[in-house]
Amino acid sequence: MTKADIVNAISENTGIEKMVVQKTVEAFMESVKGSLIKGEDVFLRGFGSFVVKTRAEKTARDMAKKTTIRIPAHNIPAFKPAKSFVAEVKDNNKVK
Repeated sequence: MTKADIVNAISENTGIEKMVVQKTVEAFMESVKGSLIKGEDVFLRGFGSFVVKTRAEKTARDMAKKTTIRIPAHNIPAFKPAKSFVAEVKDNNKVK
């Protein structure tokens, strides 16, 4: 599902114009990104949490040059689904 698909689905379900829905969805995404950039987690009860995870420093190999490189510690955005959301997905995807 793409952002356009989400906008279309919300517009059809609510009767709100697509342009208004698109601006709302984009504003939501910018708000989440802005919060994560500031290091603030975003919690959406029943859906999940957008969090900032810290990756530890590690050593890797550059196979082309046959050298060792150091990858510094860094932060990455992540999504952790709510338990109820995970349960719904599991129940819906059971093999019959």
